[in-house]
Amino acid sequence: MKISTRGRYGIRLLIDLAEHSSEPHVSLASVAERQKISIRYLEQVAVILRRAGLIRSVKGASGGYALAKSPQDIIIGEALRMLEGDMLVVDPPLPGAKETKLQRCIRTTIFDRLNERIANVIDRKNLASVIGTVDPDESYMYFI
Repeated sequence: MKISTRGRYGIRLLIDLAEHSSEPHVSLASVAERQKISIRYLEQVAVILRRAGLIRSVKGASGGYALAKSPQDIIIGEALRMLEGDMLVVDPPLPGAKETKLQRCIRTTIFDRLNERIANVIDRKNLASVIGTVDPDESYMYFI
């Protein structure tokens, strides 16, 4: 499993909007400039996040985007699934499909466990924790 550019840019857009949540709305041009992302690509990502109910748009000459929910209520896993689809390493077997003992062993001991751990990480992080407004113990500190 690899998170695509759409998923990475979508998370960056959400983080940028959360960091600027004191503003009523933020233009995509300013996000694109700050994040060094193509505005055309960002517009496509914004449409997906808006349809998913994670961001809202403000129309007009001075319009822009804002989070539709508080940063505490936006789960990273939810956003990634909206942008990427499922976050599985390997798809589950189709209903009625026959698995050999070896295939079942590999699936249950490796792939299912990887899927659980990925879900555990992305579903436990909300936007606020990523920008460091909720749990300062889990925020990263860099020393030079």
